[in-house]
Amino acid sequence: MSDTPTRARAKDRRRARTKTGTRTGTKTGTRGRVRRLVPPRLSPRDVFHVGSAGLRSRPVRVFLSALGIAIGIATMIAVVGISSSSQAKLLRELDKLGTNMLVVTPGQSMFSGQDTKLPKDAPGMIGRIEGVESVGTTGDVKESVRRSENIPKEETGAIAVKAARDRLLDALRARMAKGTWLNEATGRYPSVVLGDVSARRLGITEPGRQVFVGGRYFTVIGILEPVPLAPEIERSALVGWEAAQRLLGFDGHPTAVYERSADDRVTAVRDLVARTANPSSPSTVSVTDPSTALQAKAATEGAFSTLLLGLGGIALLVGGVGVANTMIISVLERRHEIGLRRSLGATKGQVRIQFVTESLLLSGLGGVAGIVLGGAATAVYARAGDLPWVVPLWAVTGGFASTLVIGTFAGLYPAVRAARLSPTLALQAG
Repeated sequence: MSDTPTRARAKDRRRARTKTGTRTGTKTGTRGRVRRLVPPRLSPRDVFHVGSAGLRSRPVRVFLSALGIAIGIATMIAVVGISSSSQAKLLRELDKLGTNMLVVTPGQSMFSGQDTKLPKDAPGMIGRIEGVESVGTTGDVKESVRRSENIPKEETGAIAVKAARDRLLDALRARMAKGTWLNEATGRYPSVVLGDVSARRLGITEPGRQVFVGGRYFTVIGILEPVPLAPEIERSALVGWEAAQRLLGFDGHPTAVYERSADDRVTAVRDLVARTANPSSPSTVSVTDPSTALQAKAATEGAFSTLLLGLGGIALLVGGVGVANTMIISVLERRHEIGLRRSLGATKGQVRIQFVTESLLLSGLGGVAGIVLGGAATAVYARAGDLPWVVPLWAVTGGFASTLVIGTFAGLYPAVRAARLSPTLALQAG
């Protein structure tokens, strides 16, 4: 009988432990073990839903905040895309025109400093070098080009008159825009081929017109397309070699020899061409590679874009500050919501994930919009300038990744601040 009160007291203590465990968020098993209640986990779908709730409720603020990110990314994408498109065009021209052309011109005497002349047989001797495939020649003619005899002689439009051999077109890999090139027949008579720049300056768009050269009229038989490797040809009026000697007083000395060689023989030809062109005075011969100018121009396209990329980066940082400001304001305005979620069992980690996700979605929307705007701006520029549309993949992925990094950092402080809010105080503030 004495054991009965003892058993009753033990039973009461077990009941008390069970009630205490229920109140404090614990669970008692069948064998009397106390287990802590685990809060529910958020699935990726739930994280996206709670993270996008703040964006859906404030569309105007979301648009203005994402606009800063979009402007920064669009600037970076457009700068890289325009630069890459210009480089692609230059490299395409180099592939088409080749890098195996050398230009031989007369230099100056080492002792007197006066201009020298290439021998008349220099083109023929250069053509006999092993590996040389074609040779084109021009010679300066001391005459002017005018639309008519009524125009003053001084108003030439900076158009030079040059005598040209018939193989010049092959050596330059140039093409006719309109008309025909000089040949053995037309090169003997007053016929002229205009570079594209000289044709525009003279206002001539079709063959068959006449221009006034050296006191007589010459008939325009052709107009050249642009020649990037020989810009001096674009600004010239080209007449036949024999006609220049017979009608314009040309002395027959070449002033520029354009030589094409096999790709694997360019270096060897460069070493031999000066001594071959003028064996008696090779030091007075200048040898240049015009393709290096285009290569340097392609390199400077990327160097110039570095400054503009910096400006785009600054705009992107400004956009990140705007996102951070938006998130802080969102936390202050939604304290009641945060307190309610915390009181219903949401953990601090889940609140942090909610606001970091919201910041990432906000910056991600700006990044996608910026990529679209930057690509569109590049396309418009490329179409207007007849360039290939090129937007490097690394620029797109790098730009979008930078928006996610900025979104993460911009959302960390507001997320931590939201998680630290006391549920009781947050509900009272709401």
